[in-house]
Amino acid sequence: MDDYLTEKEQIEVIRRWWRENGWYLIGGIAIAVLGYVGYGQYQDYRDRRAEAAAGLYLQLTEALADDRGRSDELVAQLRAEHPNSPYTQQAGLLLAREYLVSDTARAESELRRVMTESSDPGVAFVARLRLARVLIYRMSYPEALQVLEVENPGEFAARLNELKGDTYTAMGDVEAARTAYTEALTAPGAESVDRNYVQMKLNSLQAPPSVATAEGGA
Repeated sequence: MDDYLTEKEQIEVIRRWWRENGWYLIGGIAIAVLGYVGYGQYQDYRDRRAEAAAGLYLQLTEALADDRGRSDELVAQLRAEHPNSPYTQQAGLLLAREYLVSDTARAESELRRVMTESSDPGVAFVARLRLARVLIYRMSYPEALQVLEVENPGEFAARLNELKGDTYTAMGDVEAARTAYTEALTAPGAESVDRNYVQMKLNSLQAPPSVATAEGGA
């Protein structure tokens, strides 16, 4: 018997395979097409959402100049309609800056919200640093230190330590301030701080009593 199928037999084999498996092939192609179309529609949806959030943020920047009530409404709309948008977190930072002089409690509230809700670690840390400054300004030193106590701060370590130094200086804790400023000059991210300014703050600290006494005796 011939080992090779005749052309007619080959056609029959193909037809039989198609009857048994054709619908699976068609279904796979259909799923792939629908997936591609669905992904395109999803991308379009995301783009439209991003554009809408950007539009609201632009309106906010314009309203901040002369309409504080409208500003609050726009931020509320961003948070309701675009909770995960980076524009929403930036709006919180912007609103906090506007309230910094007139209503520090409101500025603190806005910064805490961005710090806890932002999915962007960088934005959350910026909010944390600004919140610490507000707390220092309000003389809420223990709260400021609590905000600045972060495990594994990475590239933000130097900036956190500088603010710790400012907090301890305001509290009158010279030794703790000296330690914090010294760490700010060597910690990861030290290139992001004004090293000359940090060194100036370090040099301006009073010498500890033991040192001062020894120098006086000499």
